[in-house]
Amino acid sequence: MQEMELLGVRVEMPSNAPMVLLRERSGGGRTVQIFIGAAEATAIALALDGVDTPRPMTHDLLAEVLGNLDVELSAVVVTELRDKTFFAELHLRRQGQGGEPIVVSARPSDAVAIAVRTGTSIYAAEEVIAEAGYTEDADDDGPEEVVEEFKEFLDTISPEDFED
Repeated sequence: MQEMELLGVRVEMPSNAPMVLLRERSGGGRTVQIFIGAAEATAIALALDGVDTPRPMTHDLLAEVLGNLDVELSAVVVTELRDKTFFAELHLRRQGQGGEPIVVSARPSDAVAIAVRTGTSIYAAEEVIAEAGYTEDADDDGPEEVVEEFKEFLDTISPEDFED
């Protein structure tokens, strides 16, 4: 298992498909891109930018619930890539009561959105990195370009896009 750095979110052109980018903190510096939904991409970008929304978003709510229940999110782990679908887990620990560990299955996009809000480390299984990871070429977009592309995407959406 490798600790990953969250580079941010990016929009794949021309399909306008948002993705989250995770890069190994050590080792070969391989990057894993995971396609995610627009709502989750927005939630991650807002948290990375430190934007407080007028009302809590779902990921804010879950982070608040965990805190109020005295449960710590100790790690987010991207565990598997199966049939082009990534899987993740939330590794939780109850404070007190012997610190009983709890593992909950989650979509990687939701897990990352919660990790950003709680300052929790993100990891990926070596098998996932070996299968989906790539090393960026020198002419690939850097983190600044990735952030700028996503900001342009955010300019095209409004809060009404997320209403039920």
